Amino acid sequence: MTITVTHSYRALLGAALAVGILSLAGCGDGGPNMVPVSGVVLLDGQPLDYGHIQVIPADWRPASGQIGKDGRFTLTTTEPNDGCAVGTHKVAILAGESITAETTRWHAPAKYADIQTSNLTVNITGPTDDLKIELQSDGTQLYRGPKLESQIPEGGTENSGFQFSE
Repeated sequence: MTITVTHSYRALLGAALAVGILSLAGCGDGGPNMVPVSGVVLLDGQPLDYGHIQVIPADWRPASGQIGKDGRFTLTTTEPNDGCAVGTHKVAILAGESITAETTRWHAPAKYADIQTSNLTVNITGPTDDLKIELQSDGTQLYRGPKLESQIPEGGTENSGFQFSE
């Protein structure tokens, strides 16, 4: 059996090969230039020891990171620790700890939890491990102590052991 390749078949094969090569060499996911970013969040000059940071590009996926006990964070967008898109972006610091369905303990002023009220921006120009986000409490009463815990004995108790005042 003999297969004869015609001119039109060669043209079709060439076009299919060109499309395949172009798709392999394409622009990936079409995203912006990403760079590794880590840093520290400070509240009144001291490390914020609870919460998450969100960096919100206007035209790409947000980057986020957990804030550690030392105030440090590393940003992730799509892959662990891949960083953030280059550019100037709005920032939110989510530092509200849910105590009950109705109660939130704020470790930083609630205004920082919303990009519309935080007034925080970062300008990411390249890889960095020393991005500093500085927050101010502005006299806002914040929780700054250890978590309150109590052991309730079997059978219950009428005294929690905590002293409360109004």
